[in-house]
Amino acid sequence: MPLFVESSTWIFLLLTVILGGGAAFMAGRSLATDWRDVKQLMIFMIPLGFGVRFLHFALFQQNLFSLQYFITHTAILMVLAYLGYRMKRVSQMVTQYPWLYERSGILTWRNKS
Repeated sequence: MPLFVESSTWIFLLLTVILGGGAAFMAGRSLATDWRDVKQLMIFMIPLGFGVRFLHFALFQQNLFSLQYFITHTAILMVLAYLGYRMKRVSQMVTQYPWLYERSGILTWRNKS
């Protein structure tokens, strides 16, 4: 029994990664724009995880109350949300404080020397 794919890899990619992951990524960017804490972002992903599981159930007759798939799909959503959050936060820091910080990678910044 696979860890995160219940019946079809394509269904998983479409609903969890593309649809749910896109929503999670945009939610991460939105919370970073409002200067909110990353803990709030992780809490906001739990209802989105329920929504993604419901779509799997309603559209493709998969198990609605599967704790294993809920946890793994929600964890994937949290990773994608954190990616969006971190990318936006780096952009904010280097554009709003250009005299202090410079970009050192896609997810990091550093003090200017």
